Amino acid sequence: MESVEVFTTEGKGRGLKAQKEFLPGDVIFAEPAYAAVVFDSLTHVICHTCFKRQERLHRCGQCKFAYYCDRTCQRAAWLNHKNECSAIKRHGKAPTENIRLAARILWKMEREGSGLSEGCLVSIEELQNHVESFGEDEKKELRADVESFLEFWPPHCQQFGMQLISHIFGVISCNGFTLSDQRGLQAVGVGIFPNLCQANHDCWPNCTVVFNNGNIRSLPQKIYSFLLPSLAQKKTPNSIFLLKTGFSPCYLKKISSDALTNTEGMTPNPPSADMVKEVIQFSKDTLEKINEARMEGQYHEVVKLCRDCLKKQEPVLGDTNIYLLRILSIASEVLSYLQMFEEAADYAKRMVDGYLKIYHPNNAQLGMAVMRAGVTHWHAGLIEAGHGLICKAYAILLITHGPSHPITKDLEVMRVQTEMELRMFQQNEFMYYKMREAALKNQKIQVMPEPSNENAPSLFHKKE
Repeated sequence: MESVEVFTTEGKGRGLKAQKEFLPGDVIFAEPAYAAVVFDSLTHVICHTCFKRQERLHRCGQCKFAYYCDRTCQRAAWLNHKNECSAIKRHGKAPTENIRLAARILWKMEREGSGLSEGCLVSIEELQNHVESFGEDEKKELRADVESFLEFWPPHCQQFGMQLISHIFGVISCNGFTLSDQRGLQAVGVGIFPNLCQANHDCWPNCTVVFNNGNIRSLPQKIYSFLLPSLAQKKTPNSIFLLKTGFSPCYLKKISSDALTNTEGMTPNPPSADMVKEVIQFSKDTLEKINEARMEGQYHEVVKLCRDCLKKQEPVLGDTNIYLLRILSIASEVLSYLQMFEEAADYAKRMVDGYLKIYHPNNAQLGMAVMRAGVTHWHAGLIEAGHGLICKAYAILLITHGPSHPITKDLEVMRVQTEMELRMFQQNEFMYYKMREAALKNQKIQVMPEPSNENAPSLFHKKE
């Protein structure tokens, strides 16, 4: 079963009740998942044990639902999959991820009892569920989940009361942590980590959580989690502070009401509240259209929607507004996919500039955004800016992900490559672009005479 590590991002570990002084990137604790499942949409491409993406996975011969890297992963999963396997066969199909996760939690409680499991500081029953604060739509979804669960739950297994079942779904809703694949680039599943659930929310926290080769890491120095679970637990006198969403709730509230453009030297009068409200609604509507277009693979339509939305947003919304940043992120991502790198780089830079005003310097989500912007600039031929952004991203992810994480290793390779290319660019800009053009076309280099009497220096040197 995969696990997580909690790291500090702040030198002295603010608020941490420990005798040692933590350094940025130190692991405070690592915790295995109490229970975890793969997302519904990825069940056939992600290993159900290690959550790694593999090209060829082996399917469970019994339920035909679960997939594994090999027999090692399949054997490791059997304790948690055994009951699930027979239940899926009896039910005729696999239920949704929430039902499967709730079932795995209750099967574990059936095996081990409802008290504290090994290594857990709090039992599942003691976790907060916040069911009492659910809105009508959430309550309706909860009732539907409970009904689906009762249809799936085998009659021969231990029967649990409705109150406990509802509690489990509430815990999943407000305490579930998303899990990433081995490269950390895609959310592939959801799990429950009881100890991690006890960490307090803080808008400028001292720890982060990273799913790192089977570990959730926590770092000393104020950090944010790049994982995307629900809002944090109620405040308790714990000493670790995490931000469990991409943006803090208080910040989201602030940018919703403080959505005006920075008016320094730009416009004499700020936009009216009605105009802001109109643009926010237009942004929401556009995001829905973008999602539909992306699902249909209409990427040029996505670009058009983003450009039109940005024209409406730019005179009204501030550069840290969440809707503006979201559109910039999508535009950069899709344009990069379409290999329109120069425009993508411009949007990526604006997105990073906004993130730098929001996030702590050692923020994992900031690091990922800077990395993407660096790669985009690199592909656009903007080697100086690209190398600088890649170096910045590498420095952040060394802390948030650690040196052994696949993304950090990839960034190290990119840093070395862009450093070499930057030296080439600085020595002979003309030769650099000719080599780049040839490499992109996968052709032999045919260098035309440069409009200069100077001979081109030797540019390639074996790196020591």
